[in-house]
Amino acid sequence: MGEESIHEPEGRRPPLMEVLRQARGQLAELTGLEAESVSSFEQTEDGWSLEVEVLELSRVPDTMSLMGSYQVELDRDGQLTGYRRVRRYERGRADPRPGGH
Repeated sequence: MGEESIHEPEGRRPPLMEVLRQARGQLAELTGLEAESVSSFEQTEDGWSLEVEVLELSRVPDTMSLMGSYQVELDRDGQLTGYRRVRRYERGRADPRPGGH
């Protein structure tokens, strides 16, 4: 894994876009899966928490491809401290709406 770090003065956090780019790259390096998008992110006391969507299995048609949603944790410097897959789904399938509508 790359030792690249985003160094900022004490107490300052790196720019958000740099954190997102670095998280996608680190996750790809660890899993071998390319991140397609970041579907959510938030700053935490310890750093950042992101949900990243990746293509796990390409199929034809593309709407049948298997996607994975990964929860990714980063420290204040933007270094990945942990990840886990929280969901697996077909690209063309929407989440059920609350209340069954």
